[in-house]
Amino acid sequence: MVVGDASLDIDTLVVGAGPGGYVAAIRAAQLGQKVIIVDKSELGGVCLNRGCIPSKALISAAHQYESAQHADAFGITAENVKVDFKKTQEFKNGVVKKMTQGVGGLLKGNKVEVFSGEVMFINENEARAFNEHESPRYRFKHCILATGSRPIELKPFPFGGRILSSTEALELQEIPSSLVVIGGGYIGAELGQMFSKFGTKVTIIEGMDTVLPGFDKDMTRLVAKNMAKTGIEIVTNAKAESAEQTDKNVTVKYSVNGESKEVTADYLLVTVGRRPNTDGDLGLDLAGVELTDRGLVKVDHQGRTSNPNIFAIGDIVAGPALAHKASYEGKVAAEAIAGLPSVVDYKAIPAVVFTDPECSSVGLTESEAKDKGFKVKAGKFPFAGNGRATSLNQPEGFIKIVANADNNVVLGAQIVGIEASNLIAELGLAVEMGATLEDISLTIHAHPTLGEIVMETAELVEGHPIHVISR
Repeated sequence: MVVGDASLDIDTLVVGAGPGGYVAAIRAAQLGQKVIIVDKSELGGVCLNRGCIPSKALISAAHQYESAQHADAFGITAENVKVDFKKTQEFKNGVVKKMTQGVGGLLKGNKVEVFSGEVMFINENEARAFNEHESPRYRFKHCILATGSRPIELKPFPFGGRILSSTEALELQEIPSSLVVIGGGYIGAELGQMFSKFGTKVTIIEGMDTVLPGFDKDMTRLVAKNMAKTGIEIVTNAKAESAEQTDKNVTVKYSVNGESKEVTADYLLVTVGRRPNTDGDLGLDLAGVELTDRGLVKVDHQGRTSNPNIFAIGDIVAGPALAHKASYEGKVAAEAIAGLPSVVDYKAIPAVVFTDPECSSVGLTESEAKDKGFKVKAGKFPFAGNGRATSLNQPEGFIKIVANADNNVVLGAQIVGIEASNLIAELGLAVEMGATLEDISLTIHAHPTLGEIVMETAELVEGHPIHVISR
């Protein structure tokens, strides 16, 4: 490939093959660029291998186990329901393998060259890729950085032994009898509830006054209620201080309102956020790429860094660390490189957490809309008023729509309930396109479906709901 130490000329170098990087590489190739993508681990990045996909596979398995145990309402009784967690992990690994192989096929089909290894920048338009066997040097016209993030490690709780990050938690080969979770955000809530459904005694230690602090409290209240049903103990306004582990368990010391407490469990899972992968030997300083004090890459409205030939996307730039945000930014960066007028617009980034019940949100909350000066009209329609939700024996939850009272344009929406992760899509489209309440309510929704709740909520906010009494 490379003669001596001469540089190989390419159009676009993509660093990182996660949901941001591989999407950017494919889009760049579609636009006629010669693309090479480099990643030191597996195709698909954290999302496909150690995050979104494996966690949802295990969460789905936990739901199946719980459903088999509690189907009495349907007149179904299952006896001696058991979990073979080895097979559960095999299922999860099979899902991951299928998805990562699919990414490989997509890259190959779009003629994107894949190099398994790491990257170190030499100067502003050259970088060396290297692994144990080779170290080609590339001269690129453009580069897209998509190096992602890793779990934050706290000094009092160093990863190792019985102190786990989400990566190790997803690889456990047995169901722990007990688990302490530090951090009740997305990851802590999802994995804590998943293990609880499998029978683990879970304690969540959260510094704020509620789990899932990024969502409205009327949503998280339902999640906390369901957590309590499976025996999860939620300790809020708490400060985790230290941990001592043996070969059998780990004891966590924490305080609440100045009172010292402790809890002992098989494992400790630390989920307090993620750190951008912009440090180490990447050599961003040699490439002329500037970082913020938090280690994030400074970018403009197209993802362009302080080096106009290098773009950055995903977890290493400002904004929520979400896979779909990274994929979106990857497309924008690839199109900007191709000279298209694409720019990032974060008006409608949905947020989803796969707890039970699921929570999702898009656009502005009611309080955010008021803070921005909008005259607001809003309303909530309960899942209990929907035939499909009731027939699924899942009547808990609601959809809330926030609209501009002056023109009925939808500003945002929040959902808590079954399939909230899927239902948010229609409302995301509504926010993105500037749809009105009438656009939603006059759209005929199939019956009986959960999607009807979106229509009914719009009608409620307009003031003429059919399946609840308007007050």
